[in-house]
Parts: sequence; C-alpha cells; structure tokens
Amino acid sequence: MAIQYLKQGKPEIARAEDDAKVRATVESVLKDIETRGDAAVRELSAKFDRYDPPSFRLTDSEVEAAMHKVSARDIEDIRFAQDQIRRFALAQRASMTDIEVETMPGVILGHRNIPVQSVGCYVPGGKFPMVASAHMSVLTASVAEVPRIVASAPPVNGAPHPAIVAAMKMGGAHEIYVLGGMQAVGAMALGTETIKPVDMLVGPGNAFVAEAKRQLYGRVGIDLFAGPTETMVIADDTVDAEMCATDLLGQAEHGYNSPAVLVTNSRKLVKETLAEIERLLSILPTAETARKSWQDYGEVILCDTHDEMLEVANDIASEHVQVMTNRDDWYLENMHSYGALFLGPRTNVANGDKVIGTNHTLPTQKAGRYTGGLWVGKFLKTHSYQRVTTDEAATLIGAYGSRLCMLEGFVGHAEQCNIRVRRYGHRNVPYGVAAE
Repeated sequence: MAIQYLKQGKPEIARAEDDAKVRATVESVLKDIETRGDAAVRELSAKFDRYDPPSFRLTDSEVEAAMHKVSARDIEDIRFAQDQIRRFALAQRASMTDIEVETMPGVILGHRNIPVQSVGCYVPGGKFPMVASAHMSVLTASVAEVPRIVASAPPVNGAPHPAIVAAMKMGGAHEIYVLGGMQAVGAMALGTETIKPVDMLVGPGNAFVAEAKRQLYGRVGIDLFAGPTETMVIADDTVDAEMCATDLLGQAEHGYNSPAVLVTNSRKLVKETLAEIERLLSILPTAETARKSWQDYGEVILCDTHDEMLEVANDIASEHVQVMTNRDDWYLENMHSYGALFLGPRTNVANGDKVIGTNHTLPTQKAGRYTGGLWVGKFLKTHSYQRVTTDEAATLIGAYGSRLCMLEGFVGHAEQCNIRVRRYGHRNVPYGVAAE
C-alpha cells in the first residue's frame, strides 16, 4: 500500500497533555457547583463571562425584548432554517413506531418510544454565537415532545444574544438561561437552588463543556462525547484546489484545535490545495484561528487508490466528511465510520451546519465508529413490555423459563415461573414439575 502522510498535526502525546489539564479543571468546577449551587454558578459567571444579573433565567418580557432586537430578515432566516430542520426531524420521528406483536398464541410483546422528560440544551456563544445550535437541540427535542426543554447560552458582550434567544424561543424552549460553559452544563445537570436538574444534556461546546458532559454522563444522559470540530475532504482530480481549500479552512476557523484533513489520490491536487490554503489565509478575516488550527491539526494524506482513501477515511472517522470524487455514491455505500457525509461539490458542510435540515451535533474523536449524531431519536427511550393472555401460554413459557433459571442456579427466579405453571396449568401438576 502507498498511503503517504504529507502533512501531520500535533502529536497525540501533546493533545493528551492538554486533555489532562482540562479534565482537572472541570472536575474541580463541578464539585464546587454541586457543593455550593447558585453561589458557585454566580462566581463562575462573573469570572468567565463578567456577567452577574439578578437572575440568570430570562423572563417572558426579557425574551420578547431580546427578540425585538433581531431584524425581520434574520427572524425570517431563522424560521426558514427551523422549517427545514423540523421537516427532517418529523420524518425521522415518523420512522420510529411503537410496535406490538403476538410472538406465539397468548404472548404479546411490544415497545413504546417515550420522550426523555427533561433536557438541557447548551448553545455555545464565545467567539462565535452559535445560533444554529439552538435549532439542532431545542427544536429537535420539541419534535420529540420532550415536556421540559431548558436552553442556556453564554452572554455576548455582557447581555443575552438576541438571535440565540430568538432561536431558542422559536424552537420551543420552556426555560431560557444566560449561562455559559461549565457553569451552564453543571447547573443544568446537578441542579441548584433555582435551577431544577434535567435528565439529559445535549449540544456542542468547547473542550471544557465537552469534558463536563463526559464527567456528568451517568448522572444524566448525554447526546454524545463531542470534541473540537473536525472536517475531512475526500477528493480526486474531478474537483479543484479552491473548492478543497475553502472546505478545509471553512471548518478550521472554528477554533485553534479543529482537525482538517485532505485525503486524495492526486499529488497535483495536493500541491495546488496547499498553495490555495496559503492564498486564502492571506485574506480570510478569521485567518489567525484557521492558520493555527491548520498548522497544528491539519493533515494531508496521499493515496494511490480509492480503496486506500476509503480505508483511511473510515479509520479517522471524521465528524464532517466532504466527498468530491467520480464515485460519491460508492463512498456513501462503503463508508461506515463518520459523523455526516456531504456528497458532491454542490453540497457543503456549512449548509449542514446552518440550514439544510440535518443535525449538526455530530460525533468527533473517532466516536463515529459506534454512534451517529444528535437526532430526534436521541430524545426518545424505547421501552419494552410483555403481556401473557392465556393459561396455556403462561404454562408453556413458565416451564421453559423455570428450567432455564435452574440451569443458571437461580432457584428464586425459577419459582416465579413455577407458581404460574401451578396457578394456570392443570390443577394436578405437582410442585416443581416445571423445573424438572
């Protein structure tokens, strides 16, 4: 095989050291929130966001006031995006049906899809106010009919971000808080004197938010373990360098540690794309961030064949995979580990992030090997139930069940079966016959 790594990013050991520092900080903060509640949350908000309002929860009038600051054009754009996301989420929900089946005479099995009862949706603010994240979490939870949807985002310039508040309200949030980072997810998950805890946390965030969700998992459910944004471009000579460079840097601007990977079988495309990246970095307003990310986390992998490209792509399991080749459908059929696919040059990750209708909260750090992204099904729990309706079925199943319990040494379990055999079988069945 001839897979060549022409450019590699920061070594794994250096990335691990960064992770360890984040882990220790988050552990300390969550313990403080659990111990001191609102007081800790208020101190953290003042420290990190310089924001210390009378209440972190917005009243109805405050929500309305924030929405009045959003232009009619922006409101219409938010509505359009939410319409697309709602349409796809409704179709996904319709695919998840409750079932009931009689597996044998008198034995009825089924399952019901029940919404999580409360969810905390975190919407990042920071350097880029992520308005679209409100659609992806709040709106999708609303389609799933979650009874209590809590949404939180950090202040921007010392105040609630109007467009984020509008997106949360239009998406169906029942409670809206102006809290950021670890203090937001910690307060929603652990609860405080003024914030009732939720059953599940969803939404992207920085390294500290992601680590907080990881440490809180088990105490609450989470959508997935999400690290920094990742993008991969799989390209051959059917596409040009400008398109490849634009798609790589378009995601590298997210943060200083956003991996961007080019996988190709064209050495000519590699050379031209590297040159085009340098040209774009000279004019891109977010070049400072994008350049650092590309320098430390950018990779270029040259392969001989599409089979090698596929192998590399499945191994890396990137969050976003932009495919621009002469066989896009072949990649769709054969890719098995990724967050989301964007097929063909007319498609792009930014549309997926903001408006096209699929969810942009996706698995990172190879998690695409075992999970997909956030979708309406994440807010639903599939619970089974059983019903035995005839004496004959109770007797037959009980006999098998008793013997299988005794096979494992569970006498008490077996007696649960035996009592049904005695109760619903023939009156002259002796004690313990089912276990023989």
